[in-house]
Amino acid sequence: MLFPTMAFALFFLVVYAVSWSLERENERRKAFLIAASWFFYGAWDWRFVGLLAGSALLNWGAAQLIVRADTPTIRRWVVGLGVAANLTILGFFKYYGFFVEQGGALLHLFGWERDLPLLQVLLPVGISFFTFQGVSYVIDVHREKVAAAKLLDVTLLMSFFPHLVAGPIVRASHLLPQFERTPTVTREMTAHAFLLIAWGLFKKTVIASELSSGIVDPVFFDPGAHGAWDLLAAVYAYAVQIYCDFSAYSDMAIGVAALLGYRFPRNFDQPYRSASLQDFWRRWHISLSSWLRDYLYIPLGGSRGPLWKGCRNVLITMLLGGVWHGAAWTFVAWGGLHGVVLAFERVWRAWRPAATGRWASVLGVVVTFHIVCLGWILFRAESFQLALDYVEGFARVTQPAALVTPFLAVLIAGGLAMHFLPARAAERLAGLVRPLPSPVFGAGLALVLLAVEAMRPEGVAPFIYFQF
Repeated sequence: MLFPTMAFALFFLVVYAVSWSLERENERRKAFLIAASWFFYGAWDWRFVGLLAGSALLNWGAAQLIVRADTPTIRRWVVGLGVAANLTILGFFKYYGFFVEQGGALLHLFGWERDLPLLQVLLPVGISFFTFQGVSYVIDVHREKVAAAKLLDVTLLMSFFPHLVAGPIVRASHLLPQFERTPTVTREMTAHAFLLIAWGLFKKTVIASELSSGIVDPVFFDPGAHGAWDLLAAVYAYAVQIYCDFSAYSDMAIGVAALLGYRFPRNFDQPYRSASLQDFWRRWHISLSSWLRDYLYIPLGGSRGPLWKGCRNVLITMLLGGVWHGAAWTFVAWGGLHGVVLAFERVWRAWRPAATGRWASVLGVVVTFHIVCLGWILFRAESFQLALDYVEGFARVTQPAALVTPFLAVLIAGGLAMHFLPARAAERLAGLVRPLPSPVFGAGLALVLLAVEAMRPEGVAPFIYFQF
């Protein structure tokens, strides 16, 4: 069930009406939201609802054992087993086929032919997101950053449909306290929520969809058939597409949750205006980058100790971040590229003082953006060979552009320009429209939605991050 569809609109109208009718009965309201979330998830494949419920039970049980453990040693063993159980589930569904294939290739390399058991394992939508959600909850209980919660609350934490299949990864310390109290919604929250939903619909159904079908998909499918200008335009278009696609889901998730009375953290903050790759990861998929920082990078040692150890830790973190995105060597290479550049930035800052001035900042934005785009080629390409073909194609500068139309050029330019709008523009706009009478605001919103519906192409492709 996709957000920008009539099916979801009808589903949400029912959820909205019933949940607010249970406003004064918080426990029953949470139970209803769990049932609605399982229905939402089951619309993809009902067989995995049991996996979702079992994952919640696993993490609730691990947290209960942690708080009841008699000694620190037992607590460490329990948290270790809880994290291992979560990662085992993730590893089986997401990486089983990859590891079997690589094992077979390794045996073949040494001349040992073996028929390894290759099962057709269907990847549950959003498993990486709700697994990381569970891991962070268990670790935070162990670190005493959050109290062990009731089974009902943990189940809703793991299953809540706005963030279930593509994030953001909302920490237990942020969401559980909201579940414990009666939800409220203000007029400003409502205005902000509707603006985020409308903005997300436009980014997903107009910008991302048009760029995907118009240039990104045909060029990445066969980069050898296109010249340098189409290849350059397509990688810029993919940079805009993946941002608009993923940030649109986050915007709509934040807006939908707000209409139900819950606040989610921001997940994107104009990432393509970053003057360094470190700054890019403070602005891109913030919930994942902060998760990797708090639960992987810092436990590895963070920036403590010699410079080389900090570089090692950031490289390991980004390699594993690449693996999180997919079971393919192209994702590992993508993470490795980011890790190497982040390590280089650390060495550069240690040896030279930071450059200041407007032009240094502009140069930093341009260089960072093109490093990110180089990484997007690895991220989007189906294989290393296609990624190599793509890069080699930049030498075909004499071949004219065949796919770049004025409309697509405007979408690419507009998608990049939105990163340089005033910060927190949606919040500011919400503050301006909040005093409007409800009929006026509703009519304006309806006109915006009708305009989006008129501009968007037929059909709605799944969000890119559903595959992760």
